[in-house]
Amino acid sequence: MSEATVRPPRWDPDQRGVGAGDASAHVAPLDALRAAAVEDGWVAEDPDSHLLPHVVRHIDGGAPWSLVGTTTDPDGTFVLDLHWTGSPDADRRTIRAAAYELIGVVAEATSLLTESADADHQVFEVVTGMLADQTAFASHGHTIRLTVARPR
Repeated sequence: MSEATVRPPRWDPDQRGVGAGDASAHVAPLDALRAAAVEDGWVAEDPDSHLLPHVVRHIDGGAPWSLVGTTTDPDGTFVLDLHWTGSPDADRRTIRAAAYELIGVVAEATSLLTESADADHQVFEVVTGMLADQTAFASHGHTIRLTVARPR
């Protein structure tokens, strides 16, 4: 990039406009997760049996959520409809930290998380799994969507 190229700021106040490096050292695990994720049958069946008990135990243990409901999409994505019961003043970062803790109770050795939000919800999409070199069993994974109703 030439010095004449103007980049938008990455945060306020961003004086540099460019970071210190790249994440190329992490491309191999990302590629391995992508390769596993597109294998037919890689997403494990029956998340109500395999994942839900861990989620319920976590919530019952004092986590700031109420579980409104669950569904499993046709592609195997386990959808958790959650309501935030923590501080009504919680900001997006506080909710994210609690969501990551909840995800941690079902996450496997390799995971990718993405977040989106609108005025009323934060949504966390998760692909998590055990790759071939991480388990004595067959490589398998889960896709999970947490939809969090934020405080008003």
